[in-house]
Amino acid sequence: MDSPTDKNVSMLETEYESGAADTEFAKKYGHLKGAKIRTVSEAFAEFTDIVGSPVNAVYKNMITDIVSTTHLMVSNARFKRDAVWSLGIVSSLNLLLKNYPEPEQAKQIKSALFECMFMDEAEVLAEAKSIEDWAQGKTKDDVLAELKGEGSSPIAAIAKAAKNDEFWMYSRFFGLGLVKVMENVGVEFTPDDVYPVMEQWLGTMGKSHFTASSDSDTYFKIRNKLELMETMMKEIEIREKKRMAERLENKAEMAILAAEREEEMAKETKKEKDEKEEKSKTVEP
Repeated sequence: MDSPTDKNVSMLETEYESGAADTEFAKKYGHLKGAKIRTVSEAFAEFTDIVGSPVNAVYKNMITDIVSTTHLMVSNARFKRDAVWSLGIVSSLNLLLKNYPEPEQAKQIKSALFECMFMDEAEVLAEAKSIEDWAQGKTKDDVLAELKGEGSSPIAAIAKAAKNDEFWMYSRFFGLGLVKVMENVGVEFTPDDVYPVMEQWLGTMGKSHFTASSDSDTYFKIRNKLELMETMMKEIEIREKKRMAERLENKAEMAILAAEREEEMAKETKKEKDEKEEKSKTVEP
């Protein structure tokens, strides 16, 4: 025989309806119940089709990661793109593809990412530029003041909107956008120096800094990895150029030797011909 507690649990399980809870969250997002969302593999397949050619093998894992994580971000109902986020994704792509071996394909990769996320690339670039333009000549304290949401800058407007939205969602590129702002306003660009500034800035917005600080650490690790990769690629390029120079030098030496042999043979042939002519003259009556 079921206990009263079991009956209550059973009733709760029976009466539950997805997206219909009596909460502010359900009221705001309940209408999205059952919405069809692309899988990560579907988003990546679309990205690959748009790029139209295989991604360089050295960059494949990093490109796969940025496409996958961006898709998961923008598919969240709470996601709202803002100019700081746009600066974060643009600066991340610039860092990742700075030394990509095929410059034209690097441009295609950027465009394909925005297209498969249903974003206008020109708009994203313009939003990113608006933050960088504003940050020129500013200090970290100027940014801190704007993050209180009381100024007239684009950063103040973003901070105010975040403060007023109880469901505001932090995502990686927002944090990396702030990291880029730090670089632009002269914060010492090391993980140890960025961490306390991130804590202060997000704390001023009334948001937790822990995930953002972790993302900034990841940014520096990837940057170091890319710098190491760049150094290795340059070393490989130098070695290849050296090998090519040696091959050309060997080829030139062989050509010179062949030319010298031909010249010697020509001399020998002429000598033999001259000797035959001399002999023929002496035997004539």
